[in-house]
Amino acid sequence: MTTPRTPARQSAVARFASPVILLALMWAVQLADAVLPGSFTGFGLRSWDPSGLGGIVLSPLLHANWAHLIANSLPFLVLGCLVAIEGAARFWLVTAIIAVVGGAGTWLVNTPGTLTVGASVLVFGYFGYVVVRVFAPGRVAHRIGYALIAVIVIVLYGTAMFVGVFGAADGVSWQAHLFGAIGGGIAVFIGRSPGRRA
Repeated sequence: MTTPRTPARQSAVARFASPVILLALMWAVQLADAVLPGSFTGFGLRSWDPSGLGGIVLSPLLHANWAHLIANSLPFLVLGCLVAIEGAARFWLVTAIIAVVGGAGTWLVNTPGTLTVGASVLVFGYFGYVVVRVFAPGRVAHRIGYALIAVIVIVLYGTAMFVGVFGAADGVSWQAHLFGAIGGGIAVFIGRSPGRRA
């Protein structure tokens, strides 16, 4: 005998399904890239190439290899779920803003012709969102809760995020990291109703 799901449980499943679905899509793309001829990475973001602008959408789904995807997966899931606390619609809006701001910034600032792929633009964007969310309008209790989450996230990921922007290794796009984080910060203030209290 099964018991029906409560509305609260359905809501939680819907919220946290979004980052899981997006991560599953990345894994599916990497698997397809591994078994099909050719390489999907060519569809990534190619700086200063107008034909590479489609990479703004596609590059977060593409990874150079399995190790690249695996390295991004856990922080993506943790930080993505922290964004998804505010709901599935909010998660997808934030993800879109990060992809556009992060991708456009990378396209403009990176060396012309540089190919960029990977979900780290979203990882850094979600980090920026979680940290800046403390300053969003809302109830004091919510802002305190967000501040506690932000402190934990900074402790867990702050050093890696700092190094990812200011000490990135050769072949790692600090531009995607920086502009992803900027996109996350911007996303905090976009799409919120002025009268919203949550």
